[in-house]
Formats: sequence, C-alpha cells, structure tokens
Amino acid sequence: MPELPEVETIANGVHERIHGQTIQSVWTSNKPQTFKSTPDEIVQVLTKSRIDRVYRVGKTIVIDLTRGKRPAQFLIHLGMTGRLLVSTPDTPIPPHTHAILSLSSRPDAASGNKELRFVDARRFGRLSVVASADDETKYAGPGKEPLTIPLADFITLFRNRKTPIKAALLNQSLLHGVGNIYADEALFHSGIRPLRQAGRLTRAELTRLRTALQKVLRDAIKLGGSSVSDYVDADGVAGFFQLHHHVYSRTGQPCRICKTPIKRIVVGGRSTHFCPICQK
Repeated sequence: MPELPEVETIANGVHERIHGQTIQSVWTSNKPQTFKSTPDEIVQVLTKSRIDRVYRVGKTIVIDLTRGKRPAQFLIHLGMTGRLLVSTPDTPIPPHTHAILSLSSRPDAASGNKELRFVDARRFGRLSVVASADDETKYAGPGKEPLTIPLADFITLFRNRKTPIKAALLNQSLLHGVGNIYADEALFHSGIRPLRQAGRLTRAELTRLRTALQKVLRDAIKLGGSSVSDYVDADGVAGFFQLHHHVYSRTGQPCRICKTPIKRIVVGGRSTHFCPICQK
C-alpha cells in the first residue's frame, strides 16, 4: 500500500500538472467497492469544477475544488494497488481504470488537454466527494500529521499505551500516513525494537523516534517514495527509496551497520523487520 511519501509524491506531481484546470467531464466504471460516494454524486460534484489544489492528508489524496462559488473536495485513497495518472487523451487506457476526469487546459499551459485517470487492479482504493467543503466538513484525516507534529504532542500519543510501538506507529488514529515500510525504517534509525511497549519508551527514545521518523519520511519524499510493489508516480515512474532501506524486506541480509542478519517477525499481523543488535 502506498504510504505517506508515495502519496505525497503523487499528490505533488498531480498538482503541478493539473491545478487551475477545469473538469469538463467524468467517466466512472461503476465497479463495486471502488466508490464511497455514489458514481452519480461524484460525476455531479466534479463536472465543471475547477481544481484549486492537490495535496496529501495522511494516505489520502485531496483535491480542493471550486464549484461555482462553493468549495468542494475529491478524495482519493489508493488502497493496495491504486494509481493516479495524468495522461493525454490519446494515451491507451490501462486495464482496471475506474475513473477518468477530462480536463481543460489552462490558458498558459504549454501542452493540450489532459486526463486524470484512477487505475486500481485490486479495487481496494476508494473515491469520494465532499460536496460542501467548509472549515467544519473538509477532510482532515484520522490522526496527527507526522511531518509536523510537535514533540510534546508526539510523546503524548504513546503515553500509557500497552501495544508494541510498531503497532502504535501503524495506528492511523494516532499518526496518519505512516505504514509498514517507514515504521520499520524509523524504528531502526532510532535504535528501538518493534516489540517494545509504546507506553514504556522514555522521553529520550520517543524524541529519537520522532526525529528518525520525520527524516526517513522526508528522505523518501525526495527520492520519490519506495517502489516495492505497484507504486508509480503521476507520470508512471517508480521511486528509488527502496534502494536505501536498512531493514524493510531485507530478511536474512546483513545489517548495513553491524552486518548482523536482519530478522523478520509479525507484529499486529504485519511483517516487521529489525536488526537484533542495533535495536534495543
């Protein structure tokens, strides 16, 4: 599943290519599971709306729209295999395409009209709209933003929690956007074992964890995310951060620091990777 850096990369790329354009028409596949809002509602809200901004909230891509004089939002969760691609109309439509937004070009655009396509082979992604996105109804995500959360708030999140710190990091109601890859990498760089009880970590350890998590996420964004499965950016290009993984999906390979083989365990039903020497 695309995590915070991948979703951020896609959102930034889509914003660069289509902000300021107007959605002229919308096609949907009407396939079950894909739509949290009804396809008819999606078509009604999106058609003739102007795209003001595309950005990330947690693992969700948010497109701010203007419908006449009223704000609205289009929410896209990529699920396991979802892709959001900016294409020209003459580009062959990929299999498993579930939505196509036909866009008008901006007056200053160097190229012609574009299409925004949502492609999802496994149909775990979700599309929805917020028809009237004022300050109270616009999408804010389920938890805190890991890239900007203050240290005091970060420490408070884990106070008295008896769950393993790896499971707590994956709890989207605490920190939205953090997934398996970056939880493993952040725990490695902070020197903390994934099974440690979250509520028993010291202030110093949580300070290291926050620093490591934010650095790992920012480094991954700079490198376009991690392509370990189906992830590609808005142009269909893979990321490169997987080349810098220290523990994730490196079971049995030597630790890049101490050369001890990386171990794999299961925490909260999720594969978890760590170094038994570097992490205490």
